[in-house]
Amino acid sequence: MFGSGSIQLARVFGIRIGVDVSWFIVLFLIIWSLSGYYGDLFPDSDSKAFALAVASALLFFLSILLHELGHAVVAIRNGIPIVGIDLWMFGGMARMERDTETPGQEFRIAAAGPLVTLVIVGVCFGAGMLIASSGDVWSATRFEDTPSGAATAVLGYLAFVNAVVLAFNLIPGFPLDGGRIARAIAWRITGDRNRATRFAARLGRIAGYGMIAVGAYLWLVRDDAVSGIWLAFIGFFLNQTARSAEVQTSITGRIEGLRVSDVMDAEPVAMTTDLPLDRAENEFFLRYGWPWFPVVDDSGHLVGLVTREVVESVPEQVRPSRTVGAVMARDDDGSGMRVLVEEPLETVLAREGLARLGALLAVDRDGVLRGVVTANRLRQALRPVAAITP
Repeated sequence: MFGSGSIQLARVFGIRIGVDVSWFIVLFLIIWSLSGYYGDLFPDSDSKAFALAVASALLFFLSILLHELGHAVVAIRNGIPIVGIDLWMFGGMARMERDTETPGQEFRIAAAGPLVTLVIVGVCFGAGMLIASSGDVWSATRFEDTPSGAATAVLGYLAFVNAVVLAFNLIPGFPLDGGRIARAIAWRITGDRNRATRFAARLGRIAGYGMIAVGAYLWLVRDDAVSGIWLAFIGFFLNQTARSAEVQTSITGRIEGLRVSDVMDAEPVAMTTDLPLDRAENEFFLRYGWPWFPVVDDSGHLVGLVTREVVESVPEQVRPSRTVGAVMARDDDGSGMRVLVEEPLETVLAREGLARLGALLAVDRDGVLRGVVTANRLRQALRPVAAITP
């Protein structure tokens, strides 16, 4: 009920793995294009070519997932929780709960993904050479001739496409991995994270404009409309993302030093787990008019959240005998509804729970509910920024 907007596929090492709807579009396009390429291997069997194309596409996205898991594992080892990993149109994204705190953390996390991809390229090319000649594998990676076998074709494709992913991600423009590495270096030199982020974001915007220019050249001069439009689209996306990073940096720079406790409502209204649903409706939902309330145990520890919709879904005659604890959404499902009171306020900006619920529940290190950070209070804290942000 309180999950990410993406479709959850699985959990790996406790990390939520999801896919955006756009992922299915790209999956279809990859399968469609590879079906034609593999058709030369199976001229009498379209079904075999299609099956090989499906396997290749899924293996490609598996390699993207491994790339993002590289980021995620290193982030966790550096004490930064991961909200989840989403696969989508442009590959994947490991969403960290908060930003890095040192240039070393930034460099290690940023470099982990490309390092995993480099290993994948080496493994695919090496495995191909074990089953075919180096010339066949090299030809397969460049799509020059009909591959000598299905395995060689798949390994050659994976080596090629991951090499492209590696080269693209190392472009020194934020938010690409190369841009994050550039940010880490600039951060180490200047000692100022926000200044380093602005520098890397400007590199990202330059890289985006460059891709748009190359895309226009491919389309208008080389008459390659598909590649040109696609490259220009990626460049536009990169440019906009880098611009958003600049705006985000201006915001975080203004609230630097503020903690969650500085803006939270320190008198939260909460229900207890043993409260009957009829009283919950009358004493809380009808009285305050809010769509949800936090739920605490007898010691004040946050245990979950209950919505008006859930309470109203219970038959009226049953509500006096049913408690809030029986219908609440528990806070042990990765829903991301809580934040520590001593955390920097900037960490709240990236929390999905704020967008989904309109607020986050502030707790101390023992899990006791201490306050509520609402979107309105956050907007008040950012109001001076809004006046100067373009």
